[in-house]
Amino acid sequence: MKNKKLLIRIKDLKQYFPLKKKGLFVKANDGVTLDIYEDEIFGLVGESGCGKSTLGRVILQLYNQTDGKTIYYGRTMADLAPEYVSNTLKNLVKDRDALKSLKETRDKAYKEFVSVYGKEVEDINKVDLGEQSLDNKAIFEKLDNLRAAEKKLNDSYNNIVEIIGGFFVEKDLTKVISIFEERFNLWKKNVKAKEELKKLNLYLTDLNYKAEQKTAKGKSRDSINNKISETEKKIEQKNNQIQEIAVKINEVNSRINKMKEAYKDDVEFQRHEALLDDGIDLARLKYEEMRMLRRDLQLIFQDPYSSLDARMTVGQIIGEGLMAHGLYKKEDSRMQEYIMQVMEECGLAPYMVHRYPHQFSGGQRQRIGIARSLALRPKFVVCDEAVSALDVSIQSQIINLLLDLKQQGNLTYMFISHDLSVVKYISDRIGVMYLGNLVEMATTKDLFEAPRHPYTEALLSAIPSTEVEHNKDTDVPLLEGDIPSPINPPKGCKFHTRCRYATDICKQVTPVFEEVGPGHFVACHHKLEIGVKNNAVAGEVR
Repeated sequence: MKNKKLLIRIKDLKQYFPLKKKGLFVKANDGVTLDIYEDEIFGLVGESGCGKSTLGRVILQLYNQTDGKTIYYGRTMADLAPEYVSNTLKNLVKDRDALKSLKETRDKAYKEFVSVYGKEVEDINKVDLGEQSLDNKAIFEKLDNLRAAEKKLNDSYNNIVEIIGGFFVEKDLTKVISIFEERFNLWKKNVKAKEELKKLNLYLTDLNYKAEQKTAKGKSRDSINNKISETEKKIEQKNNQIQEIAVKINEVNSRINKMKEAYKDDVEFQRHEALLDDGIDLARLKYEEMRMLRRDLQLIFQDPYSSLDARMTVGQIIGEGLMAHGLYKKEDSRMQEYIMQVMEECGLAPYMVHRYPHQFSGGQRQRIGIARSLALRPKFVVCDEAVSALDVSIQSQIINLLLDLKQQGNLTYMFISHDLSVVKYISDRIGVMYLGNLVEMATTKDLFEAPRHPYTEALLSAIPSTEVEHNKDTDVPLLEGDIPSPINPPKGCKFHTRCRYATDICKQVTPVFEEVGPGHFVACHHKLEIGVKNNAVAGEVR
């Protein structure tokens, strides 16, 4: 994926749903970290209830995530001017001072851990406790405390340096705050001006269309011509305003770069500057700000029967989003032409535009759902079990349709499914989820040829085979038992209650999600060996 541009970065994402009883939560997603790149299909698999659909919806901010970051790189902070940038600048001095207290808490937790563990460590995520430490419960408690303190410190620190970068080292932040606030205010004016220009252009297009209709009917168009002339002047003025703002933004950027030159040999400054990030943190956006990005981020729902409004025609269903995002006005005949074009792209006959959902089959309904999402020309689409409710023959049609539309629109998909054969066919990379966590992630080829996690091994072994002859000695036993409760998940590795390789360390220590090969990540204490048939007995360490 090195040659591809990063589109979405998810860091330690958590989604907890509160229950009626105080203090209890359903931990649907419990610390998910992954990167999704432009023009790729990322498959997500796992048993029912593991948190796949929730993850897709949290990425789109249909749920307000409990913790973590979801950074979107399809646009920059300058394109949106999110309010959290201004709030960070206003509280910059106070937040940086608060970091001292967080650092003291982290250092204290580190000393307590070292006193129990017996030696110092460079990376708390690569601590090898070893089987000899299993009887010492205090060591796990101290390690958990240290990781929690480290995370809180990193989150607060990253929120600052992602915006001001290396200027974190500046003792007096007054000048830094002033110039960054000046730039933010210009961003805000620019965003507002572009939104106004967008409305003016839409109005002008509408006027021109009405003028053409009057000409075709032989009617006078003098009144409309006057409105067209006035609107064109307003558009010209607005374009000039946007150009003036752009010049001012460039001038402020030049001043900021000039300030940075004084630190070009400062190693500490460059360390902080490397963390500068112009991506948009979706979790910190306000409701109206998130609505501005809805056009970029779309969802294809799982159930083609309940996801379509029975009281709306196909044309109304697809056109609703187009009007909400200001692409067309209500009762614009050009919108109907565009809707029929999208329907044709999605394998629906244009004459069906006035039909209602109950008049379609399941496969046709799913095509309507796809057309509704793709009519906005998004950059990222979550396909939540998009083919699971369909017959096998219809599934292949929908999958091929999604692939064709991806090629036409340079789309990026997150494809959520239970069906491993479907995911294998459509995906570039695959993530395996268990009880709210990713346990393995790799390219499709690597995952199917050399799974490294016991859960992945069990999932792949459950795929039905048509082979008559097979070696019973190499068969992997099917998983027994149910997924543990997400309200009170097991300590340590969550899979240890069903894993045939589990040992004592699995019951107490949470494995780190680490890279074991190029682009291949696994969270397991006993990773499977590559190329070795899985004929080990239960409890054997691999």
